[in-house]
Amino acid sequence: MDTSRQLRADAARNAERIQRAARKVWAEQGPDAPLEEIARQAGVGISTLYRRFPDKGVLARAALEQCLAEDLSPAQERALANPDPLLGFTMLIEAALALAAREHNTLAAARMSGSLTADVAAEFNEGLAVLAQRSQRSGLMRADLAPEDLPRFVVMLFSILWTMDAETNGWRRYLAFLLDALTLEAANPLPPAAALLTRPRPENFPI
Repeated sequence: MDTSRQLRADAARNAERIQRAARKVWAEQGPDAPLEEIARQAGVGISTLYRRFPDKGVLARAALEQCLAEDLSPAQERALANPDPLLGFTMLIEAALALAAREHNTLAAARMSGSLTADVAAEFNEGLAVLAQRSQRSGLMRADLAPEDLPRFVVMLFSILWTMDAETNGWRRYLAFLLDALTLEAANPLPPAAALLTRPRPENFPI
């Protein structure tokens, strides 16, 4: 391997380590954690971090794109390949909510730094619309559902995450409510309700 190729490979590995360290540090310490701590946990100098990620917004966006590529994109491929479009629709929303619950501090860091823009969800929204249309054509989902409804439903579901501990998976109850409202079948038994937290909405919560 020539020197320039080796340097590019080293830089790519450093960038990946920094992104993973950022997600870990933000999960443990919150979205205000210093970049110096991220560099330390990544095993690089702060100058190396800044060469690849000149500010927090660039790093937060890259870390968010990393977890989307690793978790949400494969889930979307599986959902679109599922022969049952309603099950695929459900699988894709579940994957998005699980990711948001797990990576809420990465999302918060991206929002606080101005890098959480609408295009982040463009591919997800397109996949969800395809699955909804397939479900409608199969007679599994109400015909009056419009594509514009879907991003709003997802935002509604995301907005409940701050009211519960992420580890409870309590969001599944509200996803079940939504699915019963969208489908033509009789209501299904709901998952148990998570305890309602009465704390004020955190300012750094992403949704």
